[in-house]
Amino acid sequence: MESEIHEYLMSLAGTAWDYKAEWGWERYRVGGKMYAATMKPSDVFAPEYANHPLLNLKCDPLEAEFLREQYADILPGFYSDKRHWISIRLDGEVPHGLIFKLCDASYRLVCARLPVKVRRAIAESAKSC
Repeated sequence: MESEIHEYLMSLAGTAWDYKAEWGWERYRVGGKMYAATMKPSDVFAPEYANHPLLNLKCDPLEAEFLREQYADILPGFYSDKRHWISIRLDGEVPHGLIFKLCDASYRLVCARLPVKVRRAIAESAKSC
């Protein structure tokens, strides 16, 4: 599942990937802003996060609240703003289709806050591929 998510996120226009070694996070950015990250926190962290492969995504606060009520494997964002980020346990029961929809939503939320000039450059680069 993690490799599918990586491939999908990298297919979104303007996505850049990097690895933050001190955190152990693979980060996905658009226009220099992070919209997704994957990680596997060690057992020193809270049990709901510890030793689970996680996907952190930006999320509308009301939707995040709703999702956390519906799915035990959708948690407040690990080491992130708990209102605006969610963590999905990738070894859990969240449907794959929903995970990809949430990836799209996170990407759109971050893109919407980018300067118009940056959004245009991303759109143009996507057309040239």
